[in-house]
Amino acid sequence: MEQLKIFTGRNLRLYLRDQGAVCFSLLSMIIVMVLMALFLGDSQAKAITELLGKFPGRNAAEDQTNAHLLVLCWTAAGILSINAVTVTLATLSSMVRDKVTGRMHAIYTAPVSRLTIASGYVLAAWAASVFICVLTLFITEIYGVARGLEWFSFTAHLQLFGMIMVNSFAYAALMYTAAVLIRSEGAWSGMGTIVGTLAGFLGGIYLPVGELSHGVAAFMKCTPIIYGSALFRDIMTKDILDITFSGVPEDVADTYREIAGIDLYILEKQVSAATSLAILLIFGLIFLMIGVAVLRHEKCSDR
Repeated sequence: MEQLKIFTGRNLRLYLRDQGAVCFSLLSMIIVMVLMALFLGDSQAKAITELLGKFPGRNAAEDQTNAHLLVLCWTAAGILSINAVTVTLATLSSMVRDKVTGRMHAIYTAPVSRLTIASGYVLAAWAASVFICVLTLFITEIYGVARGLEWFSFTAHLQLFGMIMVNSFAYAALMYTAAVLIRSEGAWSGMGTIVGTLAGFLGGIYLPVGELSHGVAAFMKCTPIIYGSALFRDIMTKDILDITFSGVPEDVADTYREIAGIDLYILEKQVSAATSLAILLIFGLIFLMIGVAVLRHEKCSDR
């Protein structure tokens, strides 16, 4: 256990010392925030305000304020989801570097099992992701409260912390498997560029899933990112969504939840929170087993 702690700490320090890796892991979050602040956020809030304005007796100023807070929570939830992707990818760049520079051979000669080494990489990626996501949650929540949002409840915070840990595990396992298979820093950098670009799209952040074509939406539902985003959104938008759509028919709010990707449907059946959580856990376990299987094959090949 002490060896695992030391090796995990070593990988975390390598990540935190690499300012480029840290900045890259936060790049998607920064891009989303800029886009929402300059373009997408206002358009989405305007669409919600215009929808609510169709019902008599509405206060336009209050609807506009609530709509902006709803979009803020919706955006922050998506950022939490994609942060797990980019942070774990950036953290595991140290593993690829160890392989390329030959340090991995020196590590393997140490009196430490390969399972401990593999666990050290995965745990470091998981811990870094949890830390960055929790930090992001607090920053966005403080910003939201400053704009008029209510603090999330204690129960909501517990749910969000649990989701952060599960989501981070899923992508730590995926990126570890990718790091095992990739042999060069150039390939890893190229993959990072593609993943960083696609993460926001597949998480339904740049455009809500309900505004996309049926085929594109179906493809997104074949990836785990959209399920993590939906779970975060369900928790973070619950209170402000009820406030925003108070006094209008319930089906209006339900339609918005579907368009915004808060509620997901497969074959016209709503995907429950438990099912989405299970998808993330199964996804992580599958890739963890793949990574372990590849590790065992490499161990046999070295003999």
